[in-house]
Amino acid sequence: MTDQEHETFNPAPLQESIGKAGTTVKEGLIGTLKGIDAIETEIVSLVRNTVSNSLRATGTVANEGVQVTRDVVKGAIQASEEVGTGLILGTKSVAKGIVMGVSDVGGDVITVSGQIVKSSVQGAAEIGADVAGIARRSVEGVIEATQELGGDVPEAAKVAVGGAIEAAGSISNTAVKAVRDVLIGVAEGTKDVLAAALPKPRPSQPPRPLQPAQPPQQGRRPQPPQAPSKKA
Repeated sequence: MTDQEHETFNPAPLQESIGKAGTTVKEGLIGTLKGIDAIETEIVSLVRNTVSNSLRATGTVANEGVQVTRDVVKGAIQASEEVGTGLILGTKSVAKGIVMGVSDVGGDVITVSGQIVKSSVQGAAEIGADVAGIARRSVEGVIEATQELGGDVPEAAKVAVGGAIEAAGSISNTAVKAVRDVLIGVAEGTKDVLAAALPKPRPSQPPRPLQPAQPPQQGRRPQPPQAPSKKA
């Protein structure tokens, strides 16, 4: 075989192909991510309007806020279950929309924050979904909404985390640990809540010290046993 007949490897076509693939994926993801942002914004708007309109219709924000929150969370979970996807993605937007809807009518955002996360975790457990992931997304939604509203973020986060831990506690200790681990670092001001989340092990009892042997009493010497007397 001559040098002319010997083909040399040229990496340029391969690099060019990889470059095209990366560009295609990049462009596709940009469109998808923009679509996700639009979907999340739409969910927030839908939930916010639904919650605020429902509470205005009842005229009793304090009493009905918790019930409306439960209903909205249940509806969102059922929708995701029927579609087969989107629960974790939509949970944050649902939580955010509820907080904003309650705020629009002057409701107690802090109390509702705990109920949102509690209902989300309980609902996720009922359908076998990722409880820890749902807890985190719910807490993130509460925090994000409270930030945008200019509310008390540390207190809302603390109550939301408490709701997640309480709901997980009704499931199992394993759920509590999973939720606790995933929420660490989500927000400041929640470390004490998370630290108190897991049941503390009972302290082991130290072994009792051995009692020293009692010394023999001074004075009388012990008498040797007497031999039995022989009868005549």
